[in-house]
Amino acid sequence: MKNLRHLSFEEIEKLILSYGEKPYRAKQIYEWIWKHGARSIYEMSNISKSIKDKLNAEYTLNALQNHHTQLSNDSTIKNRFVLSDGNFIEGVLIPTATRMTACVSSQVGCSLACQFCATGFMERKRNVDFDEIYDQVFLLNRQAIEHYGTKLSNIVYMGMGEPLLNYSNVMKSIEKITSTDGLGMSPSRITVSTAGVTKMIKRLADDQVKFNLAISLHAPTDAKRNQIMPINETNHISSLIESLDYYYKKLKKHVTFEYILFDQFNDSIEDADELIKIARRIPSKINLIEYNPVSGVKLKKSSEQNMLKFMNHLEKNRVNARLRRSRGKDIDAACGQLANINHPSLQQP
Repeated sequence: MKNLRHLSFEEIEKLILSYGEKPYRAKQIYEWIWKHGARSIYEMSNISKSIKDKLNAEYTLNALQNHHTQLSNDSTIKNRFVLSDGNFIEGVLIPTATRMTACVSSQVGCSLACQFCATGFMERKRNVDFDEIYDQVFLLNRQAIEHYGTKLSNIVYMGMGEPLLNYSNVMKSIEKITSTDGLGMSPSRITVSTAGVTKMIKRLADDQVKFNLAISLHAPTDAKRNQIMPINETNHISSLIESLDYYYKKLKKHVTFEYILFDQFNDSIEDADELIKIARRIPSKINLIEYNPVSGVKLKKSSEQNMLKFMNHLEKNRVNARLRRSRGKDIDAACGQLANINHPSLQQP
């Protein structure tokens, strides 16, 4: 069956007119889909049964469903969502004193095989459709209201998958999330994170995007980055810097470098000096991140002493940096852990 959510407003209006119905019914249906997050056609309570029967005979909503929820000791909530084809993705709600953030997935699995990330050990099965990404945000927003009495303040595309390898769906999902016909969120509250797909970073600039960009850097030299991020072999640091320079010149927007600190791998003062060189070439800030253990991975979290020493060195050199503490570690919801402990069961409900 065809997905009703993949029709534009104009296509829905044309469909409704073909049923011999008034045009305003199209607006009602469109609002049920995007503003009210209907899970099925029969939830549309102000639509006549005859219209719903006609729609239901041809169309489905393919709505994402919440399969399993885990609550962390620090109030982070991890959700396993099941897609209409039986595949699974994970999304996380992260409450802090100042923010309510949704972390969403853009692919089922991932093809980049980063050596520190649980999702990187999974096969990439498919891209997540724009309406399925929207669903994650809608359900996480509802969860935020139900559990914490407040709406989402921020959205990060930092879950499973590489967002820029699902470019059209990511862009369309953001269009829906920011539209007044959808959730009406400001694009300045949305961050898309990439491992460094350089040609697509340039496309973001050409498309004049309004949301924020984060780069998963995690090593300051090609020699080290090649060891943990295979994408660097074809998107090396110099080409990444060149694409970010293009991005900044077009948009005048700072980027964020994400940098996980690994024990005795990328946490020395020499590594910090290399990172400073990168930071000075691109208007940016740096998020230093605690590593979260992933089964079967030899990399370990940097010591507290080394993390603070690294951070202090950046600050002394006037680099805009902060140390981000992990949340949701006890339920494998922290950075790099999605689809970790439970990933064998992702194959079927």
